[in-house]
Amino acid sequence: MSNDLLTISIAGLETQPTRLDNYFDFLSSDDIRVKGTRVGIESILHRYIYSAETPEEIVTHFYTVTLEQVYATILYYLHHKEAVGKYVADWLALGQRMREEQRINPSPTVQRLMKLKAEREAAQQENGASLSHG
Repeated sequence: MSNDLLTISIAGLETQPTRLDNYFDFLSSDDIRVKGTRVGIESILHRYIYSAETPEEIVTHFYTVTLEQVYATILYYLHHKEAVGKYVADWLALGQRMREEQRINPSPTVQRLMKLKAEREAAQQENGASLSHG
């Protein structure tokens, strides 16, 4: 963990330095969450990096995350850009691999839904064909 301190200096206001790490729960090397929530930092950073959303826009997507926590997540990323950038890239790659695996080996529920969809489309085509010939 880093010794990054977030120190706010406002005239007339005494503040204590806050460890930036205190904003997060480090569950494992590939699972960093915003403290007190189930929100992974990758979810916030994806919106910041890839969607170019502002912190004020980002916070509207996560009802359990405060604006301060969004800013802390972005600041943590900016302080550890290489490592956190790799963390987010690994998360994106994992998501891609999982989607591909699900496409190749769909669950029984997805298989049933795909069958129902194909049956419905076949019935619609059959009904359309009989209407045009009738």
